[in-house]
Amino acid sequence: MRTIFILIGNEVRRFLHDKPALSLTFLVPVVLIYIFGNVFGVSAEKSGPSGIPLAVVSQTDQPIAATITAALRKEKAFKVLTTEKVGERELPLTETRVRERLRAGSLRFALIFPPDAESDASFGLKVKFLQNPRNEIEAQTVTGLVQKTIYTSAPQALLGSLQKKATQSIGPEKLEHFNRSLANSIASAFGGDAEQIYGQVRKGVPDLGSAGSSADGSAFFERLIKIESEQVGGAQVKSPMATRSVGGWAMMFLLFSLTGAATSLFHEKKAGIFQRILSAPVRRTQILWSKYLFGMLVGLAQLGVLFLAGRLLFGIDITSNLGNLFLICLAASTACVAFGMLLAAVAPTAAAANGLGTFLILTMSAIGGAWFPPSFMPEFIQHLSKLTIVYWSIEGFIQVLWANCTTWELLPTLGILFAIAAVVNAFSIWRFNHGQIFE
Repeated sequence: MRTIFILIGNEVRRFLHDKPALSLTFLVPVVLIYIFGNVFGVSAEKSGPSGIPLAVVSQTDQPIAATITAALRKEKAFKVLTTEKVGERELPLTETRVRERLRAGSLRFALIFPPDAESDASFGLKVKFLQNPRNEIEAQTVTGLVQKTIYTSAPQALLGSLQKKATQSIGPEKLEHFNRSLANSIASAFGGDAEQIYGQVRKGVPDLGSAGSSADGSAFFERLIKIESEQVGGAQVKSPMATRSVGGWAMMFLLFSLTGAATSLFHEKKAGIFQRILSAPVRRTQILWSKYLFGMLVGLAQLGVLFLAGRLLFGIDITSNLGNLFLICLAASTACVAFGMLLAAVAPTAAAANGLGTFLILTMSAIGGAWFPPSFMPEFIQHLSKLTIVYWSIEGFIQVLWANCTTWELLPTLGILFAIAAVVNAFSIWRFNHGQIFE
């Protein structure tokens, strides 16, 4: 029995000295649990999206537009935008400008109050909801939250406006009779105390109780409020779900395969291949460039196969913007190979490189948008996501496949990916030239 305990102790010591095994056993699960917990909501206060840009354009001076805008600002899910910076000036957003930004992808959602949002001749509200649903989960969530906010705040504002109009039109005595009748009707249809509702109606803020959740209440709101929904971008996409998701999954698999290819440097060192190559008139940088270019070719081939499979299996359109698809695949492959070379440059062993690579790839995939929208995570993680290869690669794939962008529109994303690759490569080459991997 003592021998067994001694052997167990040896295994424990070996495990505690194996940093990759420790990280995969404890660190990776904790990080992923934290991310998934924030996405799916470990508590009511932390669940749901946050900081999603929502443009609001008011083309009317009716108070109801300001009331709904104020209610939207209170929603943590939204970052309400009513102006944009042009040069040194802050100018109000216009519908034309909002539509341009929606098509370009810098905005995904907008609410427009048209000039006739609330007409003096009728009792009701008319608004336009514009969207570019580049992520279906996010689009459905935002649509529901916008509708809920409007249905919650608009009726009170409309009734307050109606009180003012009625006072001017029919006089205070007839208005009193109207308020009594309205309170009785609300109490009869939705429940509640008629006297209490009457006092609220006089103030223009009735509590409709369960009206928003009942079938009759929903029908009442639909007659009262007209929301015109319009999809500004991606309407031409034949297979929306697959088009949205293929890029994220492709990036995760690409990172794993190219990281494995880069860490093969350790196996070649162990087999003595480097010593034999370096005995010939070959420099270290030439070996690194050969590895790098080979990785890029593998990456391009893998992405090509994955997108072709998406075309054959799900009908994704990869041919109408084929040139730009090749450019973003090239940029993504370049950045992914650079990531793999960085792991090989900083890790002391192949096991350490693979462990660190698994941790970083899963984390980047989770926060970069490969699994779910970054907007469903805390805002500081949303900022971190923009530092990842996965985020910018997915952004480029969406621009090409969803928005059918031009090369000029794709240039900023390409520039960011190539810049990441250049900076990472410069550091990796410096580490290789001063490290022990070739020794």
